[in-house]
Amino acid sequence: MRPDLPTGTVTFLFTDIEGSTRLLHALGPDDYADALAEHRRVLREAFAAHDGVEVDTQGDAFFVAFPTADGAAAAALEARDALAAGPITVRMGLHTGTPTVTAEGYVGVDVHRGARVGALAHGRQIVLSPATAALLEDESLCDLGTHRLKDFDGAVRLFQLGLDPFPPLRTPGSVELPTPATRFLGREHELFEAVSLVVERDPRVLTVLGPGGTGKTRFALELCRLLAEEADGGTVFCALAPLREPELVLQSVAERLGAASSEPAAIAARIGGKRTHVLVDNAEHLLPEAARPLAELAAAAPALRLFVTSREPLRIQGEAELDLPPLAESEAVSLFCERAQAVRPDVRESEAVHELCARLDHLPLALELAAARTKLLSPEALLERLEARLDLLKGTRDADERHATLRATIAWSYDLLDAEEQRLFRRLAVFRGGCTLESVEAVCEADLDVLASLLDKSLVRRRTGRLSEERFWMLETIREFAAERLEASGEADELRRRHAERMLEVAQDAHLSEDDDEPFQLEIALSERDDIRAALDWAQDHDPELGVSLAVSLETFWNAHAPEEGQQRLTTLLERARTLPDGLRARGLRVLGNTTYNVDVELTRSVWEEGLALSRALGDDRGAALILHRLALLPFDRGDLEETRRMIDESHRLAAGRSQLLEAVNLWMYAQLEAAEGRIDAAVELTRRSAETASEIEWSWWVSGQHGYLSLLALGSGDFDGAEREARASLLIAQTHENRQRSAGALAALARAALRRGELVRAGLLWGAAEAELAVLPTRFGVEWYGAELLDETDPTFASARAQGRTLELWEGVAIALGDDDAGGTSLPLETH
Repeated sequence: MRPDLPTGTVTFLFTDIEGSTRLLHALGPDDYADALAEHRRVLREAFAAHDGVEVDTQGDAFFVAFPTADGAAAAALEARDALAAGPITVRMGLHTGTPTVTAEGYVGVDVHRGARVGALAHGRQIVLSPATAALLEDESLCDLGTHRLKDFDGAVRLFQLGLDPFPPLRTPGSVELPTPATRFLGREHELFEAVSLVVERDPRVLTVLGPGGTGKTRFALELCRLLAEEADGGTVFCALAPLREPELVLQSVAERLGAASSEPAAIAARIGGKRTHVLVDNAEHLLPEAARPLAELAAAAPALRLFVTSREPLRIQGEAELDLPPLAESEAVSLFCERAQAVRPDVRESEAVHELCARLDHLPLALELAAARTKLLSPEALLERLEARLDLLKGTRDADERHATLRATIAWSYDLLDAEEQRLFRRLAVFRGGCTLESVEAVCEADLDVLASLLDKSLVRRRTGRLSEERFWMLETIREFAAERLEASGEADELRRRHAERMLEVAQDAHLSEDDDEPFQLEIALSERDDIRAALDWAQDHDPELGVSLAVSLETFWNAHAPEEGQQRLTTLLERARTLPDGLRARGLRVLGNTTYNVDVELTRSVWEEGLALSRALGDDRGAALILHRLALLPFDRGDLEETRRMIDESHRLAAGRSQLLEAVNLWMYAQLEAAEGRIDAAVELTRRSAETASEIEWSWWVSGQHGYLSLLALGSGDFDGAEREARASLLIAQTHENRQRSAGALAALARAALRRGELVRAGLLWGAAEAELAVLPTRFGVEWYGAELLDETDPTFASARAQGRTLELWEGVAIALGDDDAGGTSLPLETH
């Protein structure tokens, strides 16, 4: 046993140089060797001064033991400060435990835990385990939240020594994958094969192939969890099942990754050089059209690895295929028995169970459905009933045999339902993204007892939605079968019309149109977005007028969340709906102009002027007032304040006393005029009145914008505390709307406030994150609009932090701006587990 090592309760300090490879390249070998030697001297002096004992040194990393946590913390701070003037920056981690001392040094889990804590830190950052933090009574600590440590189960709360701002910890990679309700069984051989394929061949795209019901999604989820450690850019899940247009595939991927747009270059910019994994689930119904955009994405983003589940390969360059077979017999029996015992505890392995699994071709979904039936029927009875139906339900001559068997299994479950259950089962297929109970009742005329019966039989599932409401949904393979039965019933057209009309009701109940002064509820549209898209898809081909009505009812949804999609939807719908009522066309043109204003001024002018002419001809004063307010933006942008005021005066006159919404928007335009003419106090007062008026109708999107404008006015007046307060208020709202442009603008304002207070690191990080986001957003308003003076800021500390900020994804920058407590895991597209 080494006699010099502390025993009992010991605090470990692990250090490592940040970016040593890049630093070697920058300094050259001779200068790097000198810097490394000086770094070692400085660290050893700090360690010795506080009774630290050097346990091990490997390359440029130190492992040191201290008899007290206070001594370890003091040594870390002293070493960090002593290195500040040199080119080397060091990350450090502290952990306290009771390790075993041997002749070679320390052994035990605490050594590994301390090393993992240190590996998460950034340069100049000192990260502490909770065991060490609890022993430091006189030090300033920052709670970093909970994080995964490599090779350790669960998450642990970590702390930072000191209060300096840093980016999120260098976690092994954030993991945003669904958590299945049941444990993963079997597939060890296939998992080994898949991991070996990825490690040895490093494919850009790995497609997991197999018929419906093979368990492709469940297998791919497990594979992605196994490989998450090497994905330092994160792992996310992208469900394609709700989509019907191949053009939305990259948009869906972009949304999950938090990219600024669906262009491959924008997604690649979001990823940067970090290895990022995306599981693209259920691609088959969008092929072959979806193959090309996925190929373009893979080519544009070398750090991206796509895992795809599909019934057929994409057939693109860089793709590796993994054909997922049915379960082995022993695995199938184990799966069936475990699932069946959840509803019938006396089920055991038997000859009937083996035969039943064989008849079901060992397909996981078929086994799940059969197991759920054991609540009513024994395995022997199931086998008898299944045998009576297999020969009756065969696929076409060229159908995959396993697919035909799964179809028979689902058909068998369907045939066991009574007439009312069958009717509701097939009608539920109309919902693409799940549905609330109210929607089930409205569209499907559902009886609650019948719905409960489908839940019991595992044909319908239940989960909690975005608004904490109960939602009902089907596995996609089951929904496809139900959709076939719906088509065969002759009810499909009527059900899809009812569904579209229900989505119109949902949108209208959310009060998202500016023709409405009731409280706005954007969260409803965000929760129902998949079915809103389904309704718009149907309406585009079958009832464009209904589609325009729905799109107009979603005005604030497009403004706050998806202007690009809103523009595409409305452009197509207005082209196809040639005989619209003039009032509806006028509103459609108004909303279309909202979505094009930041991109194409001349198109915006054209559609708004046509909409204004229609509103005037109809005598629609409110409609005319709404469009006049918008048209006033155009002369204001070119500096014509007289024409701006004329338009706003007319809008105000037409709307006087009729609408809080119009009062709010016109107050803001008057504020803009006051500010342009140098009357800042008046501008602030008018903007506050606009925000208060919008708050009364819970128009949070507008409130967020007013806070953002107040932050800019405060910055112009030198009120940096006020600017911080207003920008933060704007950001908190914009984040819940997933509004990227407004969030980036708030980050820019917060960066300006931080810079004026001398907080150079914070300012640089936030400005860099805003700059990177606004550079790729489809908007005329770049980062210079929010503070051109920062583009020329040359302070080296600010410049370094700004460069680091440019590597952050927008929501990572938002998390830094708000802090973990306010950012909240559920609001960020990439959660850290």
